[in-house]
Amino acid sequence: MLIVLGLVSDIHGNSIALEAVIADGEQVGVDEWLVLGDIVALGHDPVGTLEMLASIRASCLSGNTERYVLRGDLPHPSPDDVRRDVELLSVFQECVASFNWTRGALTQAGWIDWLDDLPSELRRTLLCGTRMLAVHASPGSDDGEGFAHQVSDAALRAMTDGIDADLVLGGHTHEVMDRQVGDVRVVNLGSVSNAKRPDRMASYVVIEPRASGYTLQHRYVDYDHQAVIEALDTCRHPAAQYLQRFQQAT
Repeated sequence: MLIVLGLVSDIHGNSIALEAVIADGEQVGVDEWLVLGDIVALGHDPVGTLEMLASIRASCLSGNTERYVLRGDLPHPSPDDVRRDVELLSVFQECVASFNWTRGALTQAGWIDWLDDLPSELRRTLLCGTRMLAVHASPGSDDGEGFAHQVSDAALRAMTDGIDADLVLGGHTHEVMDRQVGDVRVVNLGSVSNAKRPDRMASYVVIEPRASGYTLQHRYVDYDHQAVIEALDTCRHPAAQYLQRFQQAT
């Protein structure tokens, strides 16, 4: 049976962007959605994002920001960084407040246990026999350099060595990438929210498998960035000013 896959990553609680991506996927015939982590933090609507994914029965894996929400781990700057440089204190406080805000919203809505049960990878064997592996950053890790343009072929080979897959897909870096490294095709989806693209459009991947092979297409979707900016203000998000920068074209 032909099942067209839509793969997204790094939604970051931006239900407005996610809704636009899902609508685009419906137009091109996506049957099943896979979500490669960083689902709920840092954005304005973590609960609405999860409800939307549940409504389309998406299969999800965990990213580094899920770990931050669940475990209290934090990105840079760490408490030790702040002790060495007091000017980092405001950044640290905003970061803590942001993840606490997300955790509070999810706890109140009853989503924490669901989030805690997410796997670290998803595997599929396509109709043509291609073995597909979906991860957040790289196989075995939800953080680090991930699949990015500046990463050398040698480093990508090391990341994908022994993964038992022909096609590996990730997100994390918010950069679209598609590179063949030896026998493995390495693809980065980009991001639904907080894109590094100058136009801030959401990006995702559509895979159409057939008996003779598969096609893989990167798709780019615009959405109402002003609505996201206003939503961050309305919900009094503790990192509103920081997040609003990612909604403005550069």
